Amino acid sequence: MRDAYHEELDSIGDGLVEMGRLVGSAIGRATTAILDADLKLAEEVIEGDEKVDELQHDLEARAITLLARQQPVATDLRIVVTSLRMSADLERSGDLAQHVAKLARLRYPSRAVPRDLHATILEMGQLAQRLMAKAAEVIITKDVELALQLEQDDDEMDLLHRTLFQHLMDDRWKHGIETAVDVTLLGRYYERYADHAVAVAKRVVYLVTGEHADELQTDLPAVSRGEATGTAEAAEES
Repeated sequence: MRDAYHEELDSIGDGLVEMGRLVGSAIGRATTAILDADLKLAEEVIEGDEKVDELQHDLEARAITLLARQQPVATDLRIVVTSLRMSADLERSGDLAQHVAKLARLRYPSRAVPRDLHATILEMGQLAQRLMAKAAEVIITKDVELALQLEQDDDEMDLLHRTLFQHLMDDRWKHGIETAVDVTLLGRYYERYADHAVAVAKRVVYLVTGEHADELQTDLPAVSRGEATGTAEAAEES
C-alpha cells in the first residue's frame, strides 16, 4: 500500500515535468510562428494546449484522490499541495504560449512583429524556453540553489521587456498603433511566462525546505551576484 502511495506521488512529479516539457516546446514553436507568420505551426501550438490542460486535470484528480484516501501529513502533504500550485503555473504558461500563437494566426498572412524587433522577440522566446527547461530540471533535481538562480535569470527577461517599450516610445516608431498593441501584448506574454517559470522554481524551494524562497538567503557565488548587479546597473544607466 505504501509503495503504491509513493509511486503515485512520484507520478505526480513526472506529470509536472511533462507539463514543463510541453509548455517549453510550445513557447519555442509559438515564437517561430509569430516571427515567420507560420499559420500551420501556430495552429499546432493552439491545438497542443489541450494536452497541457488534460495533464493538469489528471494531476489535480490524482492529487485530490491522494488527499482524500491517504490524508498525507508533513512533507508528503507539502508535496501534494505544492504540486497542485505548480500545475496551475504550468497550465497558465501553456495558455501564454497559446496567446502568442493566436496572435500569429490573427495577423496571418502578415507578420505581427516588425523586422527591427525580430531579434528582441526571438531572444525573449529563447529565454522563456530556457527558463522553463531550468524549472523542469529543478522539479526533477529538487536543487534549491538552481531554483533560486531562476529569479536572477528572469532579470534578463525584464531587460528585454524594457527594450520593447523603448522602441515603442521612440519618436521614430513608424509601424502604427495596431502593431504597437501587438508588440505590447507579446512583451507581456513573454514576461508573464517567465514569471510563471520562476514561480514553479520558488514552489520547489518551499517543497524542499518548508520555507518560502523570499525568506531564504541566496547562497550564490559572489561572481554570479556581481554579474547580476552589474547587468542591472548597466540597464539603468542606458
